[in-house]
Amino acid sequence: MTAFATDEDRLLSVPEREMIALTRPPVLDGLTKGEVLALGKRLREARDRSRRIASQQQREMRGKAGPRGAASARDNTGSEGKTEALVAALMRLAAAMRRIKKTEAAQMLRNVLDAKKAAVPHHPSSGRTASKGMKAMDSTHRTARIDPREIGRVSKAVKIAQAKRDR
Repeated sequence: MTAFATDEDRLLSVPEREMIALTRPPVLDGLTKGEVLALGKRLREARDRSRRIASQQQREMRGKAGPRGAASARDNTGSEGKTEALVAALMRLAAAMRRIKKTEAAQMLRNVLDAKKAAVPHHPSSGRTASKGMKAMDSTHRTARIDPREIGRVSKAVKIAQAKRDR
């Protein structure tokens, strides 16, 4: 057992040790999304409590607050160490949650792609084509014959008007 693990065991209570043990890789990989979320909530509550206690002890050491117990705190390294251990466990849990969300997103995309491939394609009719049986259109079907010079004249007039406006 490493020195860090023995320090953690000394700093943490039994329920906290059990929560942190669930964030270690072999166990963490087997947890469901709901279990990970519930564990995260419990770990955040424990971290917040530890931060509150460490902050109170720090204030007592500086003389800014009265003692919560019989005597004021002389040291808060234990509370700080506990907070660090809980934060490290929360970081492992956040990484696991990102992996879970990534696999869920990939699975959802695969499902959408499968549904798209399985769907019957809907292609609307393209209308009349030049295949066998189409009758050629004659010039009488056009409603109005426009002189191409007129189109050019109007385009040029618009360009001139825009240039005057932009000056």
